[in-house]
This record gives sequence, C-alpha cells and structure tokens, in this order.
Amino acid sequence: MPADPDPAATAVPSAGTEEHPPTSYVLRVNGTDRPVSDAWIGESLLYVLRERLGLAGAKDGCSQGECGACNVQVDGRLVASCLVPAATAAGSEVRTVEGLATDGELSDVQRALAACGAVQCGFCIPGMAMTVHDLLEGNHAPTELETRQALCGNLCRCSGYRGVLDAVREVAAERAASATAASEAADAGDEARIPHQAAPGAGSVQIHPHDGGMA
Repeated sequence: MPADPDPAATAVPSAGTEEHPPTSYVLRVNGTDRPVSDAWIGESLLYVLRERLGLAGAKDGCSQGECGACNVQVDGRLVASCLVPAATAAGSEVRTVEGLATDGELSDVQRALAACGAVQCGFCIPGMAMTVHDLLEGNHAPTELETRQALCGNLCRCSGYRGVLDAVREVAAERAASATAASEAADAGDEARIPHQAAPGAGSVQIHPHDGGMA
C-alpha cells in the first residue's frame, strides 16, 4: 500500500513565501490617483487599466504591441500599454482615451473621427484617437505622409484609414483657423493709446498771479 503523501509537499505556499508576492502602488491616470492593491508585479498596464480600474477604452488586440489598439500616453509619450508593466508606471502621468474628453465634452479629435466616418466597428478607434492626439501635439500641421507614418502602427480590420486621414486634416485646419482668429482678436484689442494731457497749471508754464503774464 503506497504511503500517504507528505502534507508539507502538497500545502499551498503562504503569501509570505510566494516567489512573486502581491504588490500595491498608485497610478495617476487622467489626472487622478488610482490605487492598485494586491496585484501581481507582472500585470501589464493594459490589464490593470481594464480589469482593475475599469477603464476599458484601450483594447487588447494582439498582446504583442503590434496593433495599436491599446495605445495610451505615459508622461506624454505614446506607448503600447500591453507591453508596459503597470508597476513601472507608478509615479508617471498616464493618459487614456477616457481622458481626452473635458467635462464630458469630446475632444476635437474624437468629434472629427466620428464626423469623418472613421469609427466603424470601434475596436481600434481608441488607439487611433490616442495616436492622432499624440501626433497633433508634436506636429500642428502634419502632411498626409506624416500622418500615415504616425498611424502605421495602428491596424484597422475595417480598413477605415481614409476617415482617419480626413479627420486629422480637419482638426489641423480648425486649430489653425482658431489660432489665427485669436491672434487677430488680440491685435485688434491692442489699440493705440491717447497720451494723457496734464490739467491747466500742472505743467511748467503757469499764469503769473499779478499781471496775468507768463512766468
């Protein structure tokens, strides 16, 4: 009859003896500190955003950094969040597609993508929006070639690239027009000033108190 297995050999290791014990940290996402607790150190930023923080905008398209569906910004730099260990982003500024809108108002990029028909099945568009925002932050008037180069890491299963290119062109034109209008308004408000004239008797020439002559 075989001997009973050793209980010590089959026991589940306690948390203190695990090879990779759970960790806790704080992520600053879209301007808000979001605590993450009891997390595996190897969890990707994409996983933590979606599964722990409930920010499901970034999509898991390939888990290999090839499709761009999970793009976010970390300290202003566009990254594939599926390749970034979440714990390494602690202390950094993380911006997701949910953070592009302001007070519930869609950003100009988001509005243009919708108006130009770039939003089709919707799976890739959050990553597209992040890429376009990143592009226009560094290049206010990109050429179509520059836009294509920026988007080369974003795959669209619906082949909806034309709408994205049109959206970039529209946003760039609108921003340029707004900047011109603001500059013209500032110039119009800077009117020539009328020199202040001193009151009678305040200058160096005064009426003589006795003969009415000039001093």
